Amino acid sequence: MANNPSALKRVRQNERRRLHNKYYAKTTRNAIRALRNTTDKAAALESAPKVYAMIDKLAKIGVIHANKAANLKSGLAVYINKLA
Repeated sequence: MANNPSALKRVRQNERRRLHNKYYAKTTRNAIRALRNTTDKAAALESAPKVYAMIDKLAKIGVIHANKAANLKSGLAVYINKLA
């Protein structure tokens, strides 16, 4: 690694961004897991828009790919529609 100021700054920025992305990705995964563990359709329908927004934000800022976001949202919609 180059030992100049711009390279060192880049290392600091990358570490900050990695931790930031990791936090939001983990929070979203936990929300998805909670939604998938829900057996009540009304509760699932209530929390779905919040989870969808979290997934969209991850795709928007580049933490996950847009197609992965679409697949996650589609899978959640299928799960919610199957609930009785």
